[in-house]
Amino acid sequence: MKKTAIVICPGRGTYNKAELGYLGRHFPDGALLDAFDAQRQTGEQKTLTDLDGAERFSVADHTRGDNASALIYAATLGDFLAIDRDDVEIVAVTGNSMGWYSALACGGALSPENGFRVANTMGTLMQQALIGGQIVYPFVDDDWQDQPARRAALLSKVGEIACRPDHRLGLSIDLGGMLVLAGNEAGLKAFESEVEPVQQRFPMRLGNHAAFHTTLQAPVAEKGRARLSPDLFHQPDLPLIDGRGAIWWPHATDTQALWDYTLGAQVTETYDFTRAIAIAAREFAPDLFIVTGPGTTLGGAVAQSLILAQWRGMATKADFQRQQTEAPLLAAMGMAEQRATISKGATR
Repeated sequence: MKKTAIVICPGRGTYNKAELGYLGRHFPDGALLDAFDAQRQTGEQKTLTDLDGAERFSVADHTRGDNASALIYAATLGDFLAIDRDDVEIVAVTGNSMGWYSALACGGALSPENGFRVANTMGTLMQQALIGGQIVYPFVDDDWQDQPARRAALLSKVGEIACRPDHRLGLSIDLGGMLVLAGNEAGLKAFESEVEPVQQRFPMRLGNHAAFHTTLQAPVAEKGRARLSPDLFHQPDLPLIDGRGAIWWPHATDTQALWDYTLGAQVTETYDFTRAIAIAAREFAPDLFIVTGPGTTLGGAVAQSLILAQWRGMATKADFQRQQTEAPLLAAMGMAEQRATISKGATR
């Protein structure tokens, strides 16, 4: 009997040193990768083959928006194509931040080539503008238990900073037990200096990230709408869960509205990944949540989101770990042992 699954597409920051060569190892369709490279060459950009096949990982090269978005999109789509459909029935697709562009292609609302065009264009526009930045800060405790009062206090601090002259700061992504904040330099520095450092690494500034999912990105959204036609979008083959938790259904999607959201509110308003996962769990009740590569970092946010939603009675990290041991509900394709449980094992 097939397992039912939600596929979750990761966003920026997931193609790092350990992922160098990921496309070479896993991408299942050489002709499609060549098509992506052709698009890059047309725009006088480094090809994915060259970036992925580099001898060394370069922070300057591999993490910049115009390169990272293209690499992550291709890795995600390749993993989606590698899922064994004889064993897994995909019931819906969602994603985190730029993973929404990948989800659109995986779910059939964009062709693979047009999905690449959207991801590559928006990543390039973000890099060219590079407006503001992002910070990550946790609000759950070490056992991933919800701390609503702590969350409220942190968001109150964000609001207070945002009211200061020349300070911009807001919630960019609700990411499981993490708050991803975005703003201008004054806003980011104020938050960094006024909250308690935790776990020896937070607040963490994200390199080469702009103030995604805030009104600071309005100029980027405007340029994206000018370059990317609504004609690229069509009816999805699978239900798509967006960054508000709204579901776009096959045969019932207003494609103009989908284009408008993707290149409008999705760019300039908070992306609620936590809610997207909660809706995915409650509406589709899958056997499995599959996180495509590259990377493995999104798995924790998925687990935290399920705990916050009290999915299957889980309330702590220990509950999730016990569930994962007894009957795994999360498979990260960036981890070889988990990939093997759901993949056709195809390589280029």
